[in-house]
Amino acid sequence: MNNASNQGRLAYLPACLFILGLIVPGLLIAWLTLFGNTFSGAGYLHMMENLPAPSAWLRWVIGDISEMAFYKHELASLGLLAGAGLAHWAHRRGKAWQGFAICYGSGLWPWLIGSSLLGLLLSNLLWGWSVHRYGWQPTFAAFVSVPAATVLLFGAGMRIAINGAVMGALLVTPLCLLIVNFVCNPLNLPAVIGNVLGMAIGSVIAFTLCQRWPLLVKADPPVAAAPAPAPKAGNHGLTWGMRRVLADFSEAPFFGNEWASLGLLLGVLLAYGLNPDGPVYGSDLLLPILAAQALASAIGVIVWRRQWMARGWYPTYIPIVSVAPAAVLVHGGGTLVVLASALLGALVAPPLAVALSRRIPGHMHPYIGNVLSMALSTALIVPLIGWLTRSL
Repeated sequence: MNNASNQGRLAYLPACLFILGLIVPGLLIAWLTLFGNTFSGAGYLHMMENLPAPSAWLRWVIGDISEMAFYKHELASLGLLAGAGLAHWAHRRGKAWQGFAICYGSGLWPWLIGSSLLGLLLSNLLWGWSVHRYGWQPTFAAFVSVPAATVLLFGAGMRIAINGAVMGALLVTPLCLLIVNFVCNPLNLPAVIGNVLGMAIGSVIAFTLCQRWPLLVKADPPVAAAPAPAPKAGNHGLTWGMRRVLADFSEAPFFGNEWASLGLLLGVLLAYGLNPDGPVYGSDLLLPILAAQALASAIGVIVWRRQWMARGWYPTYIPIVSVAPAAVLVHGGGTLVVLASALLGALVAPPLAVALSRRIPGHMHPYIGNVLSMALSTALIVPLIGWLTRSL
Protein backbone atom coordinates (compact mmCIF):
# COMPACT_ATOMS: atom_id res chain seq x y z
CA MET A 1 0.00 0.00 0.00
CA ASN A 2 2.77 2.45 0.92
CA ASN A 3 4.78 1.60 -2.22
CA ALA A 4 1.72 2.11 -4.39
CA SER A 5 1.02 5.42 -2.69
CA ASN A 6 4.60 6.58 -3.17
CA GLN A 7 4.52 5.56 -6.84
CA GLY A 8 1.30 7.52 -7.24
CA ARG A 9 2.94 10.60 -5.81
CA LEU A 10 6.03 10.18 -7.97
CA ALA A 11 3.82 9.97 -11.05
CA TYR A 12 2.84 13.58 -10.44
CA LEU A 13 6.41 14.76 -9.86
CA PRO A 14 7.12 15.73 -13.49
CA ALA A 15 3.92 17.78 -13.62
CA CYS A 16 4.78 19.52 -10.35
CA LEU A 17 8.30 20.34 -11.54
CA PHE A 18 6.96 21.59 -14.86
CA ILE A 19 4.46 23.87 -13.12
CA LEU A 20 7.18 25.08 -10.76
CA GLY A 21 9.35 25.88 -13.75
CA LEU A 22 6.59 28.03 -15.19
CA ILE A 23 5.93 30.09 -12.06
CA VAL A 24 9.30 31.86 -11.80
CA PRO A 25 9.66 32.99 -15.43
CA GLY A 26 5.95 33.81 -15.48
CA LEU A 27 6.36 36.09 -12.50
CA LEU A 28 9.40 37.75 -14.04
CA ILE A 29 7.61 38.34 -17.35
CA ALA A 30 4.55 39.75 -15.56
CA TRP A 31 6.68 42.09 -13.47
CA LEU A 32 8.70 43.36 -16.42
CA THR A 33 5.51 43.84 -18.44
CA LEU A 34 3.77 45.83 -15.73
CA PHE A 35 6.70 47.75 -14.34
CA GLY A 36 9.43 47.59 -16.98
CA ASN A 37 9.60 51.38 -17.15
CA THR A 38 10.67 51.54 -13.50
CA PHE A 39 12.89 48.47 -13.52
CA SER A 40 16.14 50.33 -12.90
CA GLY A 41 14.86 51.81 -9.66
CA ALA A 42 11.97 49.60 -8.64
CA GLY A 43 12.77 49.64 -4.94
CA TYR A 44 10.28 50.44 -2.22
CA LEU A 45 11.52 54.01 -1.74
CA HIS A 46 11.34 54.61 -5.48
CA MET A 47 7.69 53.57 -5.39
CA MET A 48 6.91 55.82 -2.43
CA GLU A 49 8.64 58.82 -3.98
CA ASN A 50 6.60 58.42 -7.18
CA LEU A 51 3.18 58.18 -5.58
CA PRO A 52 0.53 58.98 -6.69
CA ALA A 53 1.79 58.24 -10.23
CA PRO A 54 -0.30 55.44 -11.80
CA SER A 55 2.61 52.98 -12.03
CA ALA A 56 3.59 53.54 -8.40
CA TRP A 57 -0.03 53.32 -7.26
CA LEU A 58 -0.48 50.06 -9.14
CA ARG A 59 2.63 48.64 -7.48
CA TRP A 60 1.31 49.74 -4.09
CA VAL A 61 -2.09 48.11 -4.58
CA ILE A 62 -0.70 44.83 -5.92
CA GLY A 63 1.94 44.85 -3.19
CA ASP A 64 -0.84 45.05 -0.60
CA ILE A 65 -1.69 41.43 -1.42
CA SER A 66 1.58 40.24 0.14
CA GLU A 67 1.64 42.86 2.89
CA MET A 68 0.29 40.41 5.50
CA ALA A 69 3.65 38.62 5.43
CA PHE A 70 5.54 41.95 5.55
CA TYR A 71 6.86 41.44 1.99
CA LYS A 72 4.98 44.28 0.23
CA HIS A 73 6.07 43.48 -3.30
CA GLU A 74 4.13 42.91 -6.48
CA LEU A 75 6.10 39.80 -7.43
CA ALA A 76 5.32 38.13 -4.12
CA SER A 77 1.66 39.06 -4.57
CA LEU A 78 1.45 37.71 -8.11
CA GLY A 79 3.19 34.53 -6.98
CA LEU A 80 0.68 34.06 -4.17
CA LEU A 81 -2.26 34.46 -6.53
CA ALA A 82 -0.72 32.15 -9.15
CA GLY A 83 0.00 29.44 -6.61
CA ALA A 84 -3.45 29.74 -5.08
CA GLY A 85 -5.11 29.56 -8.48
CA LEU A 86 -3.16 26.39 -9.25
CA ALA A 87 -4.12 24.91 -5.88
CA HIS A 88 -7.81 25.63 -6.49
CA TRP A 89 -7.65 24.09 -9.95
CA ALA A 90 -5.98 20.98 -8.51
CA HIS A 91 -8.49 20.78 -5.68
CA ARG A 92 -11.50 21.00 -8.02
CA ARG A 93 -10.10 18.07 -9.98
CA GLY A 94 -9.06 16.02 -6.98
CA LYS A 95 -5.37 15.96 -7.91
CA ALA A 96 -3.15 14.01 -5.54
CA TRP A 97 -0.53 16.79 -5.60
CA GLN A 98 -2.92 19.57 -4.57
CA GLY A 99 -1.45 19.74 -1.05
CA PHE A 100 -3.60 20.85 1.85
CA ALA A 101 -6.98 21.72 0.36
CA ILE A 102 -7.07 25.45 -0.29
CA CYS A 103 -9.53 27.44 1.82
CA TYR A 104 -9.87 24.37 4.05
CA GLY A 105 -11.58 22.32 1.35
CA SER A 106 -14.59 24.64 1.18
CA GLY A 107 -14.38 25.15 -2.60
CA LEU A 108 -15.00 28.86 -1.95
CA TRP A 109 -11.68 30.22 -3.21
CA PRO A 110 -13.11 32.08 -6.25
CA TRP A 111 -15.66 33.86 -4.07
CA LEU A 112 -13.15 34.46 -1.30
CA ILE A 113 -10.45 35.91 -3.53
CA GLY A 114 -13.00 37.96 -5.45
CA SER A 115 -14.37 39.50 -2.26
CA SER A 116 -10.89 40.06 -0.82
CA LEU A 117 -9.60 41.77 -3.98
CA LEU A 118 -12.72 43.93 -4.20
CA GLY A 119 -12.29 44.95 -0.57
CA LEU A 120 -8.64 45.77 -1.26
CA LEU A 121 -9.51 47.89 -4.29
CA LEU A 122 -12.25 49.77 -2.42
CA SER A 123 -9.90 50.37 0.51
CA ASN A 124 -7.29 51.91 -1.74
CA LEU A 125 -9.85 54.01 -3.59
CA LEU A 126 -11.28 55.34 -0.32
CA TRP A 127 -8.14 55.64 1.78
CA GLY A 128 -5.24 55.55 -0.65
CA TRP A 129 -4.87 59.34 -0.44
CA SER A 130 -3.43 58.86 3.06
CA VAL A 131 -0.39 56.99 1.70
CA HIS A 132 0.79 59.90 -0.43
CA ARG A 133 0.16 62.35 2.41
CA TYR A 134 1.43 60.45 5.45
CA GLY A 135 3.59 57.60 4.12
CA TRP A 136 2.94 53.91 4.73
CA GLN A 137 -0.65 53.09 5.71
CA PRO A 138 -2.42 49.72 6.27
CA THR A 139 -4.58 49.81 3.16
CA PHE A 140 -4.05 46.05 2.83
CA ALA A 141 -6.13 45.17 5.91
CA ALA A 142 -9.37 44.37 4.08
CA PHE A 143 -7.61 41.72 2.00
CA VAL A 144 -7.01 39.44 5.00
CA SER A 145 -10.03 40.10 7.21
CA VAL A 146 -13.77 40.67 6.88
CA PRO A 147 -14.31 39.90 3.15
CA ALA A 148 -12.68 36.46 3.27
CA ALA A 149 -14.08 35.62 6.70
CA THR A 150 -17.58 36.60 5.58
CA VAL A 151 -17.42 34.26 2.58
CA LEU A 152 -16.11 31.38 4.71
CA LEU A 153 -18.75 31.98 7.38
CA PHE A 154 -21.81 32.48 5.17
CA GLY A 155 -20.92 30.77 1.89
CA ALA A 156 -20.89 31.68 -1.79
CA GLY A 157 -22.95 34.40 -3.38
CA MET A 158 -22.64 37.81 -5.00
CA ARG A 159 -24.42 39.54 -2.13
CA ILE A 160 -22.14 37.97 0.48
CA ALA A 161 -18.97 38.71 -1.48
CA ILE A 162 -19.85 42.34 -2.23
CA ASN A 163 -21.16 43.17 1.23
CA GLY A 164 -18.11 41.55 2.82
CA ALA A 165 -15.83 43.66 0.62
CA VAL A 166 -17.73 46.85 1.40
CA MET A 167 -17.69 46.19 5.15
CA GLY A 168 -13.97 45.48 5.00
CA ALA A 169 -13.26 48.77 3.25
CA LEU A 170 -15.63 50.87 5.37
CA LEU A 171 -14.96 49.32 8.78
CA VAL A 172 -11.62 47.53 8.95
CA THR A 173 -9.32 49.82 6.98
CA PRO A 174 -10.28 53.12 8.66
CA LEU A 175 -10.03 51.53 12.10
CA CYS A 176 -6.55 50.28 11.26
CA LEU A 177 -5.59 53.76 10.04
CA LEU A 178 -6.85 55.36 13.25
CA ILE A 179 -5.16 52.90 15.61
CA VAL A 180 -1.85 52.88 13.75
CA ASN A 181 -1.59 56.66 13.42
CA PHE A 182 -3.04 57.76 16.75
CA VAL A 183 -2.03 54.91 19.06
CA CYS A 184 0.86 52.85 17.67
CA ASN A 185 2.91 55.64 16.15
CA PRO A 186 2.77 57.99 19.19
CA LEU A 187 3.55 55.10 21.56
CA ASN A 188 6.26 53.71 19.26
CA LEU A 189 4.50 50.35 19.00
CA PRO A 190 4.84 48.02 15.99
CA ALA A 191 2.25 48.93 13.39
CA VAL A 192 1.10 45.31 13.16
CA ILE A 193 -0.58 45.74 16.55
CA GLY A 194 -2.79 48.47 15.15
CA ASN A 195 -3.43 46.49 11.97
CA VAL A 196 -4.73 43.40 13.71
CA LEU A 197 -6.66 45.32 16.38
CA GLY A 198 -8.42 47.18 13.59
CA MET A 199 -9.23 43.86 11.94
CA ALA A 200 -10.63 42.46 15.19
CA ILE A 201 -12.79 45.48 16.05
CA GLY A 202 -13.98 45.91 12.47
CA SER A 203 -14.87 42.23 12.26
CA VAL A 204 -16.88 42.37 15.48
CA ILE A 205 -18.86 45.33 14.11
CA ALA A 206 -19.33 43.68 10.70
CA PHE A 207 -20.58 40.36 12.05
CA THR A 208 -22.86 42.14 14.51
CA LEU A 209 -24.39 43.97 11.55
CA CYS A 210 -24.79 40.65 9.74
CA GLN A 211 -26.59 39.18 12.74
CA ARG A 212 -28.86 42.20 13.04
CA TRP A 213 -29.63 42.37 9.30
CA PRO A 214 -29.35 38.80 7.92
CA LEU A 215 -30.27 39.95 4.42
CA LEU A 216 -26.74 41.33 4.13
CA VAL A 217 -25.39 37.79 3.93
CA LYS A 218 -28.31 35.81 2.57
CA ALA A 219 -26.78 33.04 0.48
CA ASP A 220 -27.65 32.60 -3.18
CA PRO A 221 -28.88 29.18 -4.42
CA PRO A 222 -25.88 26.93 -5.17
CA VAL A 223 -24.82 27.03 -8.80
CA ALA A 224 -21.67 24.91 -8.76
CA ALA A 225 -20.96 21.29 -7.97
CA ALA A 226 -19.27 20.42 -4.72
CA PRO A 227 -15.48 20.33 -4.87
CA ALA A 228 -13.71 17.02 -5.19
CA PRO A 229 -12.68 15.51 -1.87
CA ALA A 230 -9.18 16.38 -0.69
CA PRO A 231 -6.65 13.57 -0.34
CA LYS A 232 -6.28 12.17 3.15
CA ALA A 233 -3.64 13.84 5.30
CA GLY A 234 -1.99 10.57 6.29
CA ASN A 235 0.36 10.43 9.24
CA HIS A 236 1.77 13.52 10.88
CA GLY A 237 5.43 12.73 10.27
CA LEU A 238 8.36 14.65 8.86
CA THR A 239 6.91 15.12 5.37
CA TRP A 240 3.63 16.37 6.77
CA GLY A 241 5.50 18.75 9.07
CA MET A 242 7.53 20.25 6.22
CA ARG A 243 4.39 20.70 4.14
CA ARG A 244 2.61 22.26 7.10
CA VAL A 245 5.39 24.79 7.67
CA LEU A 246 5.21 25.78 4.01
CA ALA A 247 1.41 26.05 4.05
CA ASP A 248 1.51 28.31 7.11
CA PHE A 249 2.94 31.09 4.97
CA SER A 250 -0.41 31.44 3.16
CA GLU A 251 -2.72 30.99 6.16
CA ALA A 252 -3.27 34.71 6.78
CA PRO A 253 -5.36 35.21 3.59
CA PHE A 254 -7.23 31.97 4.49
CA PHE A 255 -5.52 29.87 1.78
CA GLY A 256 -3.43 27.47 3.88
CA ASN A 257 -1.90 25.69 0.90
CA GLU A 258 1.66 24.77 -0.09
CA TRP A 259 1.33 25.93 -3.71
CA ALA A 260 0.05 29.34 -2.67
CA SER A 261 2.90 29.67 -0.16
CA LEU A 262 5.47 28.48 -2.70
CA GLY A 263 4.33 31.12 -5.18
CA LEU A 264 4.54 33.77 -2.47
CA LEU A 265 8.06 32.75 -1.43
CA LEU A 266 9.38 32.32 -4.97
CA GLY A 267 8.00 35.72 -5.84
CA VAL A 268 9.59 37.52 -2.90
CA LEU A 269 12.93 35.76 -3.38
CA LEU A 270 12.92 36.67 -7.06
CA ALA A 271 12.11 40.26 -6.11
CA TYR A 272 15.00 40.29 -3.65
CA GLY A 273 17.35 38.87 -6.27
CA LEU A 274 16.35 41.58 -8.75
CA ASN A 275 16.55 44.41 -6.23
CA PRO A 276 17.22 43.85 -2.49
CA ASP A 277 15.63 47.24 -1.78
CA GLY A 278 12.30 46.11 -3.21
CA PRO A 279 10.59 43.85 -0.64
CA VAL A 280 10.08 44.42 3.10
CA TYR A 281 9.85 48.22 2.74
CA GLY A 282 13.38 48.50 1.37
CA SER A 283 14.84 47.42 4.72
CA ASP A 284 17.09 44.66 3.27
CA LEU A 285 15.83 42.43 6.10
CA LEU A 286 14.05 39.84 3.98
CA LEU A 287 16.41 36.96 4.72
CA PRO A 288 16.35 37.25 8.54
CA ILE A 289 12.59 37.73 8.41
CA LEU A 290 12.21 34.58 6.31
CA ALA A 291 14.45 32.69 8.74
CA ALA A 292 12.43 33.86 11.75
CA GLN A 293 9.13 33.04 10.03
CA ALA A 294 10.16 29.55 8.94
CA LEU A 295 11.69 28.75 12.32
CA ALA A 296 8.62 30.03 14.17
CA SER A 297 6.31 27.83 12.13
CA ALA A 298 8.63 24.80 12.42
CA ILE A 299 8.83 25.12 16.21
CA GLY A 300 5.09 25.58 16.40
CA VAL A 301 4.33 22.57 14.23
CA ILE A 302 6.67 20.40 16.32
CA VAL A 303 5.53 21.65 19.72
CA TRP A 304 1.83 21.65 18.89
CA ARG A 305 1.81 18.55 16.68
CA ARG A 306 -0.58 16.69 18.98
CA GLN A 307 -2.98 19.62 18.80
CA TRP A 308 -2.84 19.42 15.01
CA MET A 309 -3.62 15.71 15.23
CA ALA A 310 -6.48 16.17 17.68
CA ARG A 311 -8.10 19.26 16.14
CA GLY A 312 -7.23 18.94 12.46
CA TRP A 313 -6.04 22.56 12.43
CA TYR A 314 -4.03 24.73 14.81
CA PRO A 315 -2.93 28.39 14.40
CA THR A 316 0.84 27.86 14.21
CA TYR A 317 0.95 30.47 11.45
CA ILE A 318 0.35 33.40 13.81
CA PRO A 319 3.99 34.37 14.57
CA ILE A 320 4.76 34.29 10.82
CA VAL A 321 2.60 37.37 10.28
CA SER A 322 3.14 39.16 13.58
CA VAL A 323 5.81 38.52 16.20
CA ALA A 324 8.68 37.23 14.04
CA PRO A 325 8.76 39.88 11.29
CA ALA A 326 7.82 42.69 13.68
CA ALA A 327 10.72 41.82 16.01
CA VAL A 328 13.22 41.74 13.13
CA LEU A 329 12.01 45.07 11.75
CA VAL A 330 12.23 46.72 15.19
CA HIS A 331 15.41 45.14 16.57
CA GLY A 332 17.32 44.10 13.44
CA GLY A 333 18.18 40.76 11.88
CA GLY A 334 20.63 39.48 14.49
CA THR A 335 20.73 35.82 15.47
CA LEU A 336 19.30 36.47 18.95
CA VAL A 337 16.35 38.39 17.54
CA VAL A 338 15.58 35.70 14.97
CA LEU A 339 15.80 32.83 17.48
CA ALA A 340 13.97 34.58 20.31
CA SER A 341 11.12 35.89 18.16
CA ALA A 342 10.60 32.47 16.56
CA LEU A 343 10.71 30.54 19.83
CA LEU A 344 8.59 32.89 21.91
CA GLY A 345 6.11 33.50 19.11
CA ALA A 346 5.66 29.77 18.50
CA LEU A 347 5.16 28.99 22.18
CA VAL A 348 2.88 31.90 23.13
CA ALA A 349 0.78 32.96 20.15
CA PRO A 350 -0.99 29.73 19.03
CA PRO A 351 -2.41 28.61 22.40
CA LEU A 352 -3.39 32.19 23.19
CA ALA A 353 -5.28 32.34 19.89
CA VAL A 354 -7.14 29.11 20.68
CA ALA A 355 -8.10 30.39 24.13
CA LEU A 356 -9.40 33.66 22.68
CA SER A 357 -11.20 32.01 19.75
CA ARG A 358 -13.19 29.84 22.15
CA ARG A 359 -14.72 33.02 23.54
CA ILE A 360 -15.81 34.42 20.17
CA PRO A 361 -19.62 34.25 19.73
CA GLY A 362 -20.93 31.70 17.26
CA HIS A 363 -22.19 34.31 14.76
CA MET A 364 -18.63 35.60 14.29
CA HIS A 365 -15.68 33.99 12.53
CA PRO A 366 -13.18 32.66 15.10
CA TYR A 367 -10.27 34.23 13.23
CA ILE A 368 -10.96 37.24 15.48
CA GLY A 369 -9.24 35.31 18.28
CA ASN A 370 -6.23 34.79 16.03
CA VAL A 371 -5.74 38.48 15.26
CA LEU A 372 -6.22 39.39 18.92
CA SER A 373 -3.49 36.89 19.74
CA MET A 374 -1.24 38.57 17.16
CA ALA A 375 -1.75 41.92 18.86
CA LEU A 376 -1.21 40.67 22.41
CA SER A 377 1.76 38.42 21.65
CA THR A 378 3.49 41.13 19.61
CA ALA A 379 2.93 43.72 22.33
CA LEU A 380 4.40 41.32 24.89
CA ILE A 381 7.27 39.67 23.00
CA VAL A 382 8.77 42.49 20.90
CA PRO A 383 9.62 44.67 23.93
CA LEU A 384 10.91 41.59 25.75
CA ILE A 385 13.28 40.86 22.88
CA GLY A 386 14.45 44.46 23.01
CA TRP A 387 15.30 44.00 26.69
CA LEU A 388 17.16 40.78 25.89
CA THR A 389 19.25 42.41 23.17
CA ARG A 390 20.23 45.22 25.51
CA SER A 391 21.03 42.89 28.38
CA LEU A 392 23.08 40.24 26.55
